[in-house]
Amino acid sequence: MAQTLHSLPEGYQALVIGARGAIGAALLDQLQADPRCATALGLHRQSDPALDLLDEAGVAAAAQQLAEQGPFQLIINAAGRLHGPGLMPEKKLGDLRLASLQAIFAANTFGPALLLHHFTPLLDRHCGRLAMLSAKVGSIGDNRLGGWYGYRASKAALNMLIRTAAIELRRSHPGALVAALHPGTVASALSAPFRGGELGRPPATAAAELLSVLDGLQSPDSGGFFSYTGEALPW
Repeated sequence: MAQTLHSLPEGYQALVIGARGAIGAALLDQLQADPRCATALGLHRQSDPALDLLDEAGVAAAAQQLAEQGPFQLIINAAGRLHGPGLMPEKKLGDLRLASLQAIFAANTFGPALLLHHFTPLLDRHCGRLAMLSAKVGSIGDNRLGGWYGYRASKAALNMLIRTAAIELRRSHPGALVAALHPGTVASALSAPFRGGELGRPPATAAAELLSVLDGLQSPDSGGFFSYTGEALPW
């Protein structure tokens, strides 16, 4: 069943970045099924416009092209990276490598920073909502197990970007809000090497939960870090 967003005006427009991933695709499906949503566009490397978060000129060009269709009342970034060929979360300090750290930060921090730069001008100043998928392991206060140095640090840095952007947007976009969202463990390619397929929730369930949390946020929540349960998470 589609999650209806009542906090946004009838006929709202939405963008989902990273729409080829499990959560991104599920978010796009939910928004396209919402009768109150007039337009829900999914962006990825093969979309039109194409969007590669590691290509700054391409991010700028995509934002410029989409500005003609704006403003957008909802922008969600569901892109991120945990592992890949030759890249796995570090278990100890001895596993740290510069190339791995650069790859993780590029996907989880630098790319989202470019989105904040180029896509916040597309956000509705009066009622827009912008969300970035973060991760609970990026919480410094909640870190009890250690390990996963690069991923933890990249998401903690993302949280700081969101917190800082919220302060600026209170001036430039007084009716808008931005938030970091923790999706929990979802059955996806990202979580598969870590028993995600066994323990994770279906992407459709996670997407509905995330949209429900986002729908319930209020202006004072801007810049916050929230779990899919609605719980405010520690920095």
